Amino acid sequence: MAINLELPKKFDSTVERTHMAAEHLFRPISRKYDKAEHEYPVELDELAKLAKKGRGSEKSADSETASENDAPSVNGANMRGLLSALEMSWGDVGLLLSIPGQGLGNAAIAAVATPEQLERFGDVWAAMAITEPSFGSDSAAVTTTATLDGDDYILNGEKIFVTAGSRADHVVVWATIDKTVGRAAIKSFVVPMTTDGVTVARLEHKLGIKASDTAVVRFENARVPAENLLGSPEIDTKKAFGGVMQTFDNTRPVVAAMAIGLGRAALEELRRMLEDAGHEIDYDSPAAGQHATVAEYIRLESDWEASWLHTVRAAWMADNKQPNSAEASMSKAKAGRTVTEITNKAVEIGATAGFSETSLLEKWARDSKILDIFEGTQQIQQLIIARRVLGKSSADLK
Repeated sequence: MAINLELPKKFDSTVERTHMAAEHLFRPISRKYDKAEHEYPVELDELAKLAKKGRGSEKSADSETASENDAPSVNGANMRGLLSALEMSWGDVGLLLSIPGQGLGNAAIAAVATPEQLERFGDVWAAMAITEPSFGSDSAAVTTTATLDGDDYILNGEKIFVTAGSRADHVVVWATIDKTVGRAAIKSFVVPMTTDGVTVARLEHKLGIKASDTAVVRFENARVPAENLLGSPEIDTKKAFGGVMQTFDNTRPVVAAMAIGLGRAALEELRRMLEDAGHEIDYDSPAAGQHATVAEYIRLESDWEASWLHTVRAAWMADNKQPNSAEASMSKAKAGRTVTEITNKAVEIGATAGFSETSLLEKWARDSKILDIFEGTQQIQQLIIARRVLGKSSADLK
């Protein structure tokens, strides 16, 4: 079967608009907020207003495409989100994660919310709270509890590494409604940050993405309405963890796209440095016959291309309602590993220019590491891929 890898023309405006924001807004203030950790980037407020207007027209365009019964395939919200994340991460990953109204929790809402919840929470800015002090990537190990009390749930627990946790107006919290059942009882709840019992305990100091705040959030008898539980409250042991894991199937390709955008920025800067040094990149000649740094560049670029194709496939499958758990993990694993190698090699080859603050290379190397960690480490992604390829359950393959 022939595969057309050309992106639909309807996404041209999205790519152009987000790239302009990355180039003219993000890049000029990138170093400023890297040095001013925890200071809110006020320049993003106007961008958030424009983005909100744009999302309305984009949703309409995507639904029109999806309703075309004779269309052989659909390229909709997932592909559009991927392209936006890629272009803006070319500018600055931390600033992308700081845009009001575009938190990781919003992706969770989009993945599992009912139509009524999608309408109710459509305008919130939601962080996502999964990780706890007792675990990292093993999200099935959630110990935060949600106890039904009349028409409300009462949440108790502590979440760490909550991106935008101090800035968002809501947070999507993963909690168990019955510890005896295991992972099947883990549900996600939309919790307003103004809820009594919800507190931001501290802000983390980080290696990279310093423009984005990362918080510890505590829940002490925090009461939220039962209708804020995303999706169905029923415990389905057959479906088990599937409901909340849909979130990752949507967000992992987006994180991969962030890595691809940052990787492209580093490759462009590295290419410029090589050409300034008189090293021409000749794709018509064997890489082994060219300067060693050129051969290294060609290898890195080919890995980048593979990451991009993995990610496009995962997003396309999501838009076409095809199970994409394995492909989502493949894209995240490949892109996360590739971006760290690209940025670190760029610093290495760039020598003094790569290690100093005269360019953004050293910052990109610091920023890139989180893209290989959050939404699941390499080990977690490889475990998920192995389970899908071998047809094993989480009990069979740990």
